Amino acid sequence: MNAVLQPRPRRPIRELPDELISQIAAGEVVERPASVVRELVDNALDAGAAQITVRLLAGGVRLVAVEDDGMGIPREELPIALRRHATSKIGSLSDLEAVGTMGFRGEALAAIASVSELAILSRCADQPSAFLLDARSGELRPAARAQGTSVEVKELFFSTPARRKFLKTDATELAHCIEAVRRHALARPDVGFAIWHEGKLVEQWRPGTHEQRMADVLGDDFLADSVPVDLTMGPLRVSGRAGIPDAARSRADQQFAYVNGRFVRDKVLAHAARSAYEDVLHGQRQPVYVLAIQIDPTRVDVNVHPTKIEVRFRDGREVHQAVRRAVEAGLATPRAKQAPEVPVQPALLAPSPAAPAPFAAWSQARVDFGTPAFGNRVNDVGALWSPSVRADTSVRAEPAEAAFDPSPVEPGPVEAGAGPSTASGRTEEGLPDGDWPLGRALAQLQGIYILAENRQGLVIVDMHAAHERIVYERLKAQLGTGDGRALASQPLLIPATFAATPQEVATAEACGATLRQVGLEITPFSAKTLAVRAVPTTLAQGDAVELARSVLAELAQHEASTVVQRARDELLATMACHGAVRANRRLTIDEMNALLRQMETTERSDQCNHGRPTWRQVTVRDLDALFLRGR
Repeated sequence: MNAVLQPRPRRPIRELPDELISQIAAGEVVERPASVVRELVDNALDAGAAQITVRLLAGGVRLVAVEDDGMGIPREELPIALRRHATSKIGSLSDLEAVGTMGFRGEALAAIASVSELAILSRCADQPSAFLLDARSGELRPAARAQGTSVEVKELFFSTPARRKFLKTDATELAHCIEAVRRHALARPDVGFAIWHEGKLVEQWRPGTHEQRMADVLGDDFLADSVPVDLTMGPLRVSGRAGIPDAARSRADQQFAYVNGRFVRDKVLAHAARSAYEDVLHGQRQPVYVLAIQIDPTRVDVNVHPTKIEVRFRDGREVHQAVRRAVEAGLATPRAKQAPEVPVQPALLAPSPAAPAPFAAWSQARVDFGTPAFGNRVNDVGALWSPSVRADTSVRAEPAEAAFDPSPVEPGPVEAGAGPSTASGRTEEGLPDGDWPLGRALAQLQGIYILAENRQGLVIVDMHAAHERIVYERLKAQLGTGDGRALASQPLLIPATFAATPQEVATAEACGATLRQVGLEITPFSAKTLAVRAVPTTLAQGDAVELARSVLAELAQHEASTVVQRARDELLATMACHGAVRANRRLTIDEMNALLRQMETTERSDQCNHGRPTWRQVTVRDLDALFLRGR
């Protein structure tokens, strides 16, 4: 039987001691040695340092020392620097609303000093010597040092042993300290950084360009497997690099977002970047990126959390759209982007007047791509590859009606050293070797893969995945986004009802128009019940309640326009999957080449709609290694 809790005796309200106040504040600011490193490096950057050196002992627990060559602190201001809420960064409310420095709260040094043994050694340019201040004793005396500041923090949490017990091993704490400096190093390539641990140099980054700094911090592979991002939209500029889908990782440990040079963790930025990878990333893989957002300081609030790692935007939707569009634009160009311009039929570039709805758009795409309803033929793909791009215009493809017979077509043999044959049996003499990034079609393997030859060696293409992306992008272009069109819906004979939370009921009532745009009709059935009365026609056989709950959850968390676009894209992806050429369909050489040429001019064609790769390059060097040539 539970004991009866006795009321606690009343205690008088009184002011807390200054030391206890500082230690409470330290609990918010100083979590581990890496927190000290972050705060001290922030101050060094604000002081205009060109070189910053971090020295650590025992992962930073026994010692964190940060040295810089900045402007220094005048002798008379050293004691003030250790007081709570003392800072040179801001002086009024208007300064707080437009913070342009890394630090501004005036809490870090006082908080660190309350849980450690802290000393500051600093010298300004006009001082005859440096001055050393001991935080514990308050003693201030002359010392030797060049211009700049050194801050030593010894025996972290010695006065709060309970906090010290929560620290991890020295190796783990060291890794966190290095990560804190890496984040600063990526944002400031003009500043040199060095990290010493137990007297050994563990990391060093010299000043250089943004690209060189990214390669130094994240490795050369990051530059090779990423694309540049640069977009200006109104008062915003988004720049940096975004990793290609193939470079995605199982963990989100290489995602760096900066707002006006400050590393932040923000849900708006993370969701915007992740949404740009929606239909090119496979499964739960995490993208890699380094994104810098430049924005008017008055349009972002950095005074949200004591650690200054969180921000709040005045217009989150504006920032979300800018980041998403910037990353999407960078990822849109396929790696086979050096292809010459290929004339395409006008019907593929503009929506058909008779195709206002998704099903009509799908049907039009089937006509354009020659894909019958059963999805197992490509009757007219060859028409997309114009013979006019060949150097020898005397070589012509056969008319589509003659080239693609309804009966299965077996590919003819390809002689060694000879160019690939067309559907009519002629050699493509007018197609120079290596002119096409994805090469010339050679043969088909197991009815699934296309084998092609380019300058680098062998190209292997998953024909269904590649054609699926092409159809998908054409459907998106035909239907358009953000133009107010609604997806076709099908009323349910018997509405599907479910018990809803108050938030789901409120979202359904507030976003009725948005729900109708994605083909859903959800209305209140009672005070705590919702009824699904119509669903998108393409998903009529699915779970209506599960679909409704997921869309309502998205609407509650994100902008309505984002949810609409995502829902439309998912439905079009389903249509494209069913409309793409199927495996085991025998293609002629002309059909294969047509597919390769379209891949070279289609956005995001390196991945299918589900994020799987559509093609792979096997170089001659790779083949030589397989057969031990040259060894």
